[in-house]
Amino acid sequence: MSAIVAVLGPGAVGGTLAVRLEQAGVDVICVARPDTVERIRSEGLTLRHGRDASRGRPRVAERLLEPVDLLLVTVKAPALDAALSRISALAVTVLPLMNGLEHVGTIRARLGGHVVAGSIGRLEVYREGPTRIVQATAAPLVTVASADAGTDLLRQAGLEVRVGESERAVLWEKLARLAPLAAATAVTQRSLGELRDDLHWRAILEAAVAEACAVAAADGVALNPAAQWEILDTMPASVTTSTARDAAAGRPTELDAIVGAVVRAAHRLGVPAPTLEQLSAEAEAVCRPPSR
Repeated sequence: MSAIVAVLGPGAVGGTLAVRLEQAGVDVICVARPDTVERIRSEGLTLRHGRDASRGRPRVAERLLEPVDLLLVTVKAPALDAALSRISALAVTVLPLMNGLEHVGTIRARLGGHVVAGSIGRLEVYREGPTRIVQATAAPLVTVASADAGTDLLRQAGLEVRVGESERAVLWEKLARLAPLAAATAVTQRSLGELRDDLHWRAILEAAVAEACAVAAADGVALNPAAQWEILDTMPASVTTSTARDAAAGRPTELDAIVGAVVRAAHRLGVPAPTLEQLSAEAEAVCRPPSR
């Protein structure tokens, strides 16, 4: 019997994974809002990478009513609560591929079962439309906290999968560099390359990454700020963040889940993080919806 994978939130990341998994012969169910369900049912999902385009025809549902082997949670943080209400069946494994620190506990409290922390990196994707996705980078890297978190299915879909040292390590390793970058790109609407080349902003980012690594260390995860910055230095200059794109479009952002979570952890652990606090405040001011 073929494995069944449900994708809760078939947006840019979830849609990319849904197409890749279906191409690999996996039975995929996309769980989404009614309007998204109707669009995917009518048009399928199209994933474009360079000159290559792939089209998927996954099953779709407004609610998950049948047991699945793997449930991928790929919604953005502001939509998590509403999305979880769409899950009415058990999954052997629940793998959230979201940004932040606090969502895993939320999902465990709501769904129970075997929830494994995960993160997805080396992936810049965005939607050209409700069912059309553009992948600007190469195959993503998925990091999971347990080897039984559907790793065979993900590798079957052509993804590189690594097993992290611990749940906290999996979450912090990406967040330590993403939190400063998400805030900086939201505030400036500039790409990573532009921020790297600006001495003022480079200094801010370096300080913020160092602070995030210090908070991670207090939380039991040893990260090297120089190594984190080396990753940022080798990423394509054109890279931006979904947080910046959402801010520019006036949509709800993940700033609280990404930057806010690090600042809250710093306060809880007694670690000074003035640069991150300032970035968070500036980003929230920029992204705050205008008063009516």
